[in-house]
Amino acid sequence: MLNLFYSWRFYKFGREQYNECMGKMFINNLATLRQANIIIAIFVGCFSIYPLVTEKDFLKTGVYVFVALVALVLALTINYKMQTEFVNSRFVYILTTLYFLNLMMFGTYLNVWSMPDRVASIYYCFLICALLMFIGPPLYNFFLILGSMIVFAVSTILIKNFENALLDVTNVVITGGLSLFFNWHISRLRLGLELSANMLEDERNRYMDQSTVDELTKMKNRRDFLQTFQRYLSNYRTSDDWLCVAIADIDFFKFYNDHYGHPMGDDCLRSVGGALNGLKESKGVYAARVGGEEFAMLWFEKDASHVDDVVSFILEQIKVLKIPHEKSKVAPHVTLSIGIYVVRCGSTKDTQTLYDLADKGLYTAKESGRNRAVVYGDEIKRYQITPE
Repeated sequence: MLNLFYSWRFYKFGREQYNECMGKMFINNLATLRQANIIIAIFVGCFSIYPLVTEKDFLKTGVYVFVALVALVLALTINYKMQTEFVNSRFVYILTTLYFLNLMMFGTYLNVWSMPDRVASIYYCFLICALLMFIGPPLYNFFLILGSMIVFAVSTILIKNFENALLDVTNVVITGGLSLFFNWHISRLRLGLELSANMLEDERNRYMDQSTVDELTKMKNRRDFLQTFQRYLSNYRTSDDWLCVAIADIDFFKFYNDHYGHPMGDDCLRSVGGALNGLKESKGVYAARVGGEEFAMLWFEKDASHVDDVVSFILEQIKVLKIPHEKSKVAPHVTLSIGIYVVRCGSTKDTQTLYDLADKGLYTAKESGRNRAVVYGDEIKRYQITPE
């Protein structure tokens, strides 16, 4: 019995997946609800002229105009909400319920109050079509249909003769059951398709992450760096004047591995990678591991003189890690040598040229004694930055 209930509530998809898919369905429902109310407002509004001209029935005309105005107000409310703020599920439930109440009033008046001597027909169409337009929780749909059936059945029994009332009540029960049945199958199919699409999207993102993230350090890898580099070079912001390209290398890392062992070497890479990864939030610096103990960084600057602040911060972040390095010839802890090339945004230089120029600065930093950064560019005279 519990399995049947879970299947009926679509929980067999998994509750988290179900709630995520239903969130997307609510947005689709809102768009459908807006269109449905616009159609009703136009159709009923035009149709309201008929009883006024042919029957001189002002009451019927007033009911039609009221239904059209309610539908129009709902459509305008939905349109305003969709453009101005986030729409939650409760708001969608309220609007859907008002939409059903409006249709229920119109259908009951049209098929019961205004035609007590005839068998209802239009109301059944409303009952089926109104529900099939939306994807909603089965329990909510059940109460909507049940409420509509009760209101219609009670009105019919009170107003119509026994034969017509019996036929109408029988027909509305059958129609309501068919409406629920078909809506349940359509909802299950739509949710299944949405879930499949989500699973495929998750798989694609997972494979994308695996192809662009370095497994050891969890930094972006060389492939992602080259793609990001090209994007930075082509799609720089108008508020930025300079693009900074940095290549960094851990000093005497081979000695570190030989002395402490490769597991400790991996820990060292993870620690340095974590520090460089944190630069994205603190300084807006994109960092990637491009091979071995070599890292690459990219960032924009409005003023070229601000490069010093970022570079000094990078060197200081590595220093505060205090990773012991007894075999280093420049410091008792792990240090970096960095080459930075600063180019004006919009330069015609390609990514490979800029990478080679930053790499050239790195080798200059190593030849100058390591544990330092060398900064230069076409419009910037070469200078060095050393940690305090």
